[in-house]
Amino acid sequence: MTVFGSDMHIVTFIFVVCEVLFFVSQLVFYLQNPADKNRKYYLILLGLLILYNITGGLYPDPNLPFSEKVQLNLAYGSGFVMGAFFPYYFYRVFGLDELKWDSKVGIWIFLITPFVLFFLIGLPLLDDLPFTIWYGLAIPLAYAIYLDVKIFLCIRKKFKGTQNPVEAVLTYMAMCPWVLLPVFSYVDASQLFEVLCTNIGFIIITFLFIRNKIYENRKAFEKLNGFDQKTQIDQSAFFNQRCVELGLTKRECEVAEQAAQGLTSKEIADILFISERTVNKHLQAIYKKSESKNRVELINSLNAYS
Repeated sequence: MTVFGSDMHIVTFIFVVCEVLFFVSQLVFYLQNPADKNRKYYLILLGLLILYNITGGLYPDPNLPFSEKVQLNLAYGSGFVMGAFFPYYFYRVFGLDELKWDSKVGIWIFLITPFVLFFLIGLPLLDDLPFTIWYGLAIPLAYAIYLDVKIFLCIRKKFKGTQNPVEAVLTYMAMCPWVLLPVFSYVDASQLFEVLCTNIGFIIITFLFIRNKIYENRKAFEKLNGFDQKTQIDQSAFFNQRCVELGLTKRECEVAEQAAQGLTSKEIADILFISERTVNKHLQAIYKKSESKNRVELINSLNAYS
C-alpha cells in the first residue's frame, strides 16, 4: 500500500512522520544545551534516516519533473551518506576508538569514492543501472562486511567484563542493518523489507539513547541534590557557629533562625508556640547582641539564610 499516489509505502510514511516529530522534539532539547554532543550526533543520524526514507520511498518516479538518474543518485546517495556516518556515530557516542580510522578515512575510500565514480559519474555516462549497482556496490559491500566484523569485535572488547552485556548486544543488533545497507541495494530488497530493517535498528538506537540520557540526568540530579544538601549543612553549621559567637541562648537562636527567613513576629510566635510579645523581647536581645538595628542588619550579621 502506497501513499499520495507515489511509490512510498505506507509503513515508510508512518516512520517518516514519527521520526520528524521526534527530530523536532530532540532539536528543542539540543538548542537548550548545545554542549550535548551525543544528542547532536543522534540528530544528524536521525536527519539522515529521514532523508533516506523519503528519497528511498519516493525515487525513482517518472512523474517527477527531474531526471530519474538524478533521483536514483539522491536515493542511493542518502543511503551511502547514512552508512558512512554510522561508524563515526559509534566511534563518538560509544567510544569505540578502534573505528577512528574507518570513520574518518576508510568511509571516504571504500564508500564515498565508489559512489562518486560509479553513480555520480558512471550512471549518467553509461546509462546502465544494473551494471552500476553490480560493480558500484561491490567494494562497499565488502567493506560493509569488514565493518560488521570489526564493530562486533570492538563492541565485544568494549563491554567485556561488564555487568551489562545487554547494551552490547542491543548496540550490535542496531548496527547490523545500517552497516549492511549496501547489501539491501545489492540484492534489490523491497522497500518494505529495507525500511523495516533500518528503522528497527533506529528504534534500538533510540532506546539506547533515551536510556543513557535518563541515566545521565539521574546522575546529574543526584549530584545536584548532594550539593544542595551539603550547602544546607554548611549553612546550618555556620548559623549555629554565629549564634555561639554572638552569645545567643537556645530560644534566641530559634527566633533568629525564623527571623532570618523573613517571618513576622506573629508567624514566629505561632511556630514556636510563644506569644508575640515574647518574640519581640527575644528580638530586642538578639539585636543588641548582634549590634543590629533592624531585621535586615540582623540577617546580614547572621549571614546564614540571607
